[in-house]
Parts: sequence; structure tokens; C-alpha cells
Amino acid sequence: MERLNLHMAIGLAAHFRVIVIGPRGARTALPASIEVHECGRGTLRSFLVAAWFRSLRAAVKTSPAWIVAGSGLTAPMAWMAARLSGARMATYVHGLDLVVDNTLYRALWLPFVRRMDACIANSANTARLARAAGVPESALHIVHPGVALPEPRPPQDAVAAFRRRNGLEGRPILLSVGRMTERKGLREFVLQALPTIRRWHPTALLVVIGDEAPDALAGAAVGAWSRLRDEADAAGLGDALVHLGVLDDQQLSAAYASGDVHVFPIRDVPGDVEGFGMVAVEAAAHGLPTVAFAVGGAPDAVSDGVTGYLVGAGDYDAFAQRVIQVLDGDRAPGEALIAFAERFAWPEFIRRLTAILARAGAA
Repeated sequence: MERLNLHMAIGLAAHFRVIVIGPRGARTALPASIEVHECGRGTLRSFLVAAWFRSLRAAVKTSPAWIVAGSGLTAPMAWMAARLSGARMATYVHGLDLVVDNTLYRALWLPFVRRMDACIANSANTARLARAAGVPESALHIVHPGVALPEPRPPQDAVAAFRRRNGLEGRPILLSVGRMTERKGLREFVLQALPTIRRWHPTALLVVIGDEAPDALAGAAVGAWSRLRDEADAAGLGDALVHLGVLDDQQLSAAYASGDVHVFPIRDVPGDVEGFGMVAVEAAAHGLPTVAFAVGGAPDAVSDGVTGYLVGAGDYDAFAQRVIQVLDGDRAPGEALIAFAERFAWPEFIRRLTAILARAGAA
């Protein structure tokens, strides 16, 4: 979400004068040509309170054409700022901001999402959730998140160095990228699918990239790696897991290039949802196929039989067999995966977003 909002601000700045009301640190991430107002003291609560007043003041002072909320969480302040300034209003919704199991949020926040001139969803599944939340069809649009295409792809010596440095040489690599929250399904994958994969590929290694930081709306994941490692040890799989934590873009690109298959065993969790699955598109951009459960927004991010395979939700036997197929060489050429990912390049995201704002503004 942070990366998407960064690209949204930069892309819209090519067409509009953009003012960003953002959290601490936003100024350093954005070009000097964009006016930035940092808010809060590093917590979600302090940001929301400060951003509310900053948004109202900026709207009254500048009379903007559009107020765009980066998620449903900031829709109320976008609505108020738009009402005070006469601007049009839009929000980009990610999925969790529509289904989070919080009575106060659903009672006070969702009515503002329903009142937007444009509600832009990140996937067909998120659009379905928006309809269920009462967003009118006339205001609803789908614009998939963008992806940064690697240019150039990491050289082979950099990939070899990454494998050597992290002890990955000579082993089939199953890559998992993303925060270790319950809906990512890593625990169930390790206990229910990895044993089957290891019977066919005894040296296969699950490499986990991402932190244990809590989601803003859907609970903590602190300690998730320690718990997973303990359970893996008890199941005799302790040597099959490696946690690399958070990597910078260069190292992440090398990790994708080092992998043999990207595993995305997301789960249906009440009050939580995988809105899109950008990591599957990022994997395809590096020529790496994904095996995923057909849950949430994953069907928008994985082209079944081209960029990988989609498996029925919760079918860990089928999931394991698809991973084994990929490790055995059953995969589309890397060029086909990259061609699919190019449809999600950030310039295309901005083109579609600005077209929606132009049409809605003229309505």
C-alpha cells in the first residue's frame, strides 16, 4: 500500500499539482516538486488526527479539483475536505479496508467509502467486496496495482553471490515474499504441503522474505517466525526454512532471480483478505512462476498455466503437486511471464487512474 501510494502521488504529479498529506518520512520518499505535509508522531492514531486537520486546511486553501484517499481508512477526511472545498473525491480500496472485523470502523468509516465520486478497487474480488459494502456500481472501477519491471535483470554473478551469501547454493528454492500475517498461510503450507514437496525434492528450501510487523487493521504478526520455526523443527523440517527478513530492492530482485518457484498459499481469514497479490506479478516480472490458492485477488495476479498455477482454496495436496511440477521444469518461458507482468507496469496504472478521474470529473 505504501509503494502504491508513492507511485500514485508521483504519477499524478505529471498531470496535476499534487499535495500529499502523509506520515512521518513521506517527504524523503517524494520528489521536491511535490508539496508534502507530514503528520503525526509515528502512530496510526496520531497520523489520522493530524492528517484530518491538515487535509481540511489544505483543501480550503488550495481549492483542489480532486481529493484522493489512499485507502478506505482515510476516506472520511477526504470526504470532509471535498465537502469544504467543492472538490470531487475518490478512494483507492485494497480489500482489508472493506472487510476488517471492527464494528466501529464499519459503522463510521464505510459510509464515507460509499459516498465517493469514484471508488477504485485493486482487483475484481475487492470490487465485489465494495459492492457488498454498498458502493454504487456507477462509482466503482478496477485498477490493478502497478509493478516495477526489473531493468536490467540482475546479472548472473549477482544472483550467484546472493545464493552463496545466504547458503542457498545447489538447492531448489521456494520463495515466499510478504509480511508474515495469518492470511499468508505459511504455517499451513509448511505443515501440510512442504513434507510432500520434500519427498520428491529432499533438499528443497523455503526462503521467507518479509517482516513480522503488524498490519494496521488486522492484528499483529509479531513472533510469527519463531512460532513457525518451532513447529517446523517439531515436524522435522527445521533445515527446510530460511528467513531473510526485509531486503532492499536490489537484494529482493536477486532473490526473485534466485528462486525456482514463488509460493503464495494465501487463506480465507474472517475479517481479512488478500486484496490483489502484487508479489505474484513482481515474481512474474522476474520470470519466476507462482503457485497460489485461488483466494482473494490472486486470480487477478496469476494467469493460470502461464505465470504459474491457481489451486482450489485449502487443497494442500494439489498445491504441493503443482510446486513439484514447476520444480521438475513444467513452466512457461520467462518471456511469457514478463509479458504478463508488463500489463501491470506503473505507467499503465497511472494512465488508467487519470482516465477514471477525468471521466468522473466530467460527469
